[in-house]
Amino acid sequence: MANFSRLRTLLLALFPVALFPLLACGGGDGKVSVLLTDAPGDDIQTAVVTISEIYLQGGNGEGDGGRVVLRDTPVTVSLLDLANSTSELVSEAVVPQGDYSELRFVITGGYIEVANEDGSTTVFASSDDYAELPEGTSVGGRLHMPSYGASGLKVKFSERLTIEGEQKVLLVDFDVGQSFGKEAGNSGRWVMSPVIKAAEVTASGSIQVTVDKESSVELPEVDGHQVTLGDFHVAMTNEAGSIERLALTDENGDGVYEATFKFLFPGRFTLEVVAPAFVSATTSPNGPVPVDLGSGREVTHHFTVTGATQQ
Repeated sequence: MANFSRLRTLLLALFPVALFPLLACGGGDGKVSVLLTDAPGDDIQTAVVTISEIYLQGGNGEGDGGRVVLRDTPVTVSLLDLANSTSELVSEAVVPQGDYSELRFVITGGYIEVANEDGSTTVFASSDDYAELPEGTSVGGRLHMPSYGASGLKVKFSERLTIEGEQKVLLVDFDVGQSFGKEAGNSGRWVMSPVIKAAEVTASGSIQVTVDKESSVELPEVDGHQVTLGDFHVAMTNEAGSIERLALTDENGDGVYEATFKFLFPGRFTLEVVAPAFVSATTSPNGPVPVDLGSGREVTHHFTVTGATQQ
C-alpha cells in the first residue's frame, strides 16, 4: 500500500491566500462564494464526505463571536468526481463587513474505498450506519475523523480575509491523496488528516499538454487494436507527489492530441506522456519534464512521440 505522505495535499502546508475583489456590490456587506476542487489519490477508489456546515470565523467580523455561517444545509460530496473540476458549495452568501481569519468545514461523516494488493477493495467508514454508504456495503474498518464534526476542519488564511462590500470567490483544494492515511500500528483504522489549500479563484492556473508524433513513427498494433495517440495519457505530479492522469483527445482532428489540467495552485509540477500497456514509447522532450506554474497563468507544454514499439 502506498504511503500517503503525498496525498494533491489536503493542506499542503497552507498555501498563502491572497483574496481579490472580483465584483463590487452595494452596502456595507459583501458576498462570498466557495468552490471545492480535489486532487486524486492512486490507491483510493472512492472518497465521500458529508459537509454539514461551512462558516467564516475570527477577526472583527460581525456575527456570533465573528462566526458567520455561509452554509448550514448538509451536502455530500464525492471528492474524486472533483478532479480537474469544481463544485460550488456556497453561492454569493452575504457576509458582514470586517476581517476573518479562517474558513471552517464541519464534516459529520464519510467513507473511503481503498485498493488492496490482491486487487480487492476495503471500505473504511466513519460509522457502520453512515447514511451515504451504498446499500449492501460491507464496512471493513473505521475512518477516524478527529473533531471535524464539532469544531470543524480549519482552513486558515495567511492574510486576513477582509470583506468591504465586495465579492470574494474562494477555491478550496481537498487533496484526497494527502488527506487519508493508515493509522500507525495495527489498529486497521484509517485517519482523515486533511491538507487544505485555498486561494482566490482567479489565482488558480492551468496546464495544457499537446502531443503529436513524428511523421516517420508508426504506432504498433496490439491484440488486433491499432494504437493511436488517444490510447496514451498524460501524468502530472505536483510538489507533494500526488499524481493526476488525463486521457489525450483530438477534438478537431488535426493530429495533435490535447489534455488540460485545470484549477491548479501555483507551484512546480512534472509532466510525462505515458504509453498504453504493452507499448514502449520515447518522446521529445523525454519526461518527466518540470513545469513552473505562476498565479493565474495558463501554460502549454508540447511533446512529440519519437518512437513506439510493442513490448
